[in-house]
Amino acid sequence: MMRLLKFVLLPVVIVVVLVGGMLYKKPLWMADQVLLYKLKRVNVRSHFVTIPEGRIHYIDGPADDDGNAVPLVLIHGLAGRSLDYTPLIPMFEENGFHVYALDLLGYGGSDKPVSSDYSIATEEQVVLHFMDAMHLKHAYVVGWSMGGWIALKLALDAPQRVDRIAVLDSAGITFVSDLDASAMAPTDGAGVERLIRTMSPTMKVPPPFIQRDVIRWLGEQRWVVERSLNAMRGGKDIVDFKLASMQPPLVIVHGSQDALIPPSVAESMHRMDPRSVYVSVLGCGHFAPMECSQAVGKATVAFFRAQPVMVGGELTVSH
Repeated sequence: MMRLLKFVLLPVVIVVVLVGGMLYKKPLWMADQVLLYKLKRVNVRSHFVTIPEGRIHYIDGPADDDGNAVPLVLIHGLAGRSLDYTPLIPMFEENGFHVYALDLLGYGGSDKPVSSDYSIATEEQVVLHFMDAMHLKHAYVVGWSMGGWIALKLALDAPQRVDRIAVLDSAGITFVSDLDASAMAPTDGAGVERLIRTMSPTMKVPPPFIQRDVIRWLGEQRWVVERSLNAMRGGKDIVDFKLASMQPPLVIVHGSQDALIPPSVAESMHRMDPRSVYVSVLGCGHFAPMECSQAVGKATVAFFRAQPVMVGGELTVSH
């Protein structure tokens, strides 16, 4: 009996040791596997497509879509990737949307050509070419942080491609920011903690073994992030003087405790486009779509599904 027990338990022990080792050495990779598993459970799959700018990784679903779902394009932020939307995707699917979440050029699993400037305008073209490759003549669009800026520019430049737009903790207009490439690529635990506190007042600081992986991961992205930030600071793609002409209905969702892009930015955007709806999410920072996914998701879906479309107004929601 003991020999049989050992025979049965030995493989289990080996698996536990291997998984524990991977969790310790590559915690971010392990976390991504968990996210991918969660997405597969809601029929979202990972794919690649080639567009003029390069090979783009994306996730989409549900895989069993009967063709009646509404296309929804999700655009991530600086140093982000499509998986950042994992907490929101099931809610979008449950409300009749077919999600298309891409890794922008330079990020996630997409190509990272050294020749690109990684500007807002370049990434806007990436999104448009991605929509073409997906045969989406038009879609609902969500953009988070830098992705919000890209989404705003897309809606202004090609309004016929955007049905309605939601921007979450979005950049895009002129404001003072101390963010630089070095802050986005910390070299020690103190730097990781400062970055997290800039993004969120409530998110827990991870243990040292995760911090080490965060430092490695952000360090690998630093050159792309630096080019993106340099292009943003040039001011060429700001939308300050264009928002008044926004045609697609717009909702602006913003964490009330966002220290990276303060709520005053969202308030200014709302004043520039008085037809827009402004939703303040109490107690949330820049990671509102992760920290407060239920509140953010409900507000976004309510705006997208409203008939007739919501016009103007300000809302405050708690998470």
